[in-house]
Amino acid sequence: MRSKTSWKEKMDKHSKPEVIKGPEEWNLRYGGEKMTIPTPRQIESIINSISKGKIMLVSQLKEQLCELNNADYACPLTTGIFLRIVSEYAMELQSQGAKKIPPYWRIVKDDLSPNEKLSGGADFQMNQLKSEGFQFELTGTRAKKWKLKLNK
Repeated sequence: MRSKTSWKEKMDKHSKPEVIKGPEEWNLRYGGEKMTIPTPRQIESIINSISKGKIMLVSQLKEQLCELNNADYACPLTTGIFLRIVSEYAMELQSQGAKKIPPYWRIVKDDLSPNEKLSGGADFQMNQLKSEGFQFELTGTRAKKWKLKLNK
């Protein structure tokens, strides 16, 4: 069943970032008390600043969100959810004929593996990055797991 709410509407629903006192368990884990709940538009803005042929780790995205919002750490749940919203929004734009979309495929996990939860899945992300000159190597012996080779 498809949502009646467009991805654009979801992008604009959360219009202002918040900084709140985080849960004690997270404060201990992430080192601080001020947790930012970013907006999808903030994430989109950061993604749009990543040049072709460059990548950004999820942890680097969170660091930039902290700097923008004067916080100690970014909420891991909402950051992940909003990153997914940006990816779905980008594909919605593309399906409507947009030539330029947020290059969300340039955000990779901290272990340099593609993010299968983003729109199009890991294969789409890998293909986009390969088209920008990146290479991947197979890791692990049991499961097919790919990660970026940093020396393009």
